[in-house]
Amino acid sequence: MAVNSKLLSLLFLLATVSSIVSASFSDSDSDSDLTNELVSLRSTSESGVIHLDDHGISKFLISASTPRPYSILVFFDATQLHSKSELRLQELRREFGIVSASFLANNNGSDSTKLFFVEIEFSQSQSSFQRFGVNALPHVRLVSPLISNLRDESGQMDQSDFSRLAESMAEFVEQRTKLTVGPIKRPPLLSKAQIGIIVAMVIVATPFIIKRILKGETLIHDRRLWLSGAIFVYFFSVAGTMHNIIRKMPMFLQDRNDPNKLVFFYQGSGMQLGAEGFAVGFLYTVVGLLLAFVTNVLVKVKNLNAQRLIMLLALFISFWAVKKVVYLDNWKTGYAIHPYWPSNWH
Repeated sequence: MAVNSKLLSLLFLLATVSSIVSASFSDSDSDSDLTNELVSLRSTSESGVIHLDDHGISKFLISASTPRPYSILVFFDATQLHSKSELRLQELRREFGIVSASFLANNNGSDSTKLFFVEIEFSQSQSSFQRFGVNALPHVRLVSPLISNLRDESGQMDQSDFSRLAESMAEFVEQRTKLTVGPIKRPPLLSKAQIGIIVAMVIVATPFIIKRILKGETLIHDRRLWLSGAIFVYFFSVAGTMHNIIRKMPMFLQDRNDPNKLVFFYQGSGMQLGAEGFAVGFLYTVVGLLLAFVTNVLVKVKNLNAQRLIMLLALFISFWAVKKVVYLDNWKTGYAIHPYWPSNWH
């Protein structure tokens, strides 16, 4: 009886050990299958960004047991919000793809299977947005291997991590995952074929260009071109165009109180819309052109009465334009500009 009891205990122990070993092997095979499937999906994307829907999120994140053998960086997108330039979703998505492509180009070994770049779109993955608790865009979230609760915001990318676009995103990835993204590799502006065509055209056109330069028959010898260029530079300078480009300011906004109404002038000193800048630039340009006309053209008019009439008209228009600019500045900032007369004039 004692022998049978020991034999049964030994068989039970062997069965337990074998079940544990088989379970561990099955989990390992399952993790390997998920990783291989992600690698396969990544290979179909030019930048390496995998497009997933609710089923994919459930399969690779929710159903997969923790710790997972990989981390997933998720970019949340919404096609219907692409028209809102202040969100910069398309630009950020493009930079996200550049980080993904750079990571793949710089990591050909086992590290390439430890991190996957994924995007989900709101119209196709509304339940996934709810599971992550995402209610505002832009939003990028790193899901590490140990995270089981998708609402865990510890892996969320801050707005400051978008400041330098792909470079700051890469720093975030390296800091959180301890993996190396490597140098950011941006696609060239021109392909090799385009560069070859341009070089061939330059070589063919060079003799003709040199001949026209020697004869003084090129555009750079045309005074009208330089005049137009000077006016163009002056207009865009006084219109604050560089400010609008750097800060990506829209031309106009939609009125919050009336969606059918557009706002072209924003009241507040910290912001200038594109249309507002162009309006001010136009007024400044009018004054500048009138001043140039009076000092270079009007002085050559021999009729004294015509000179006086045109001078008065130019002064009136210039005064009106400056008055509009001052009024706009007062309206935006709340600070009024008052004239100060010499004390002996009172």
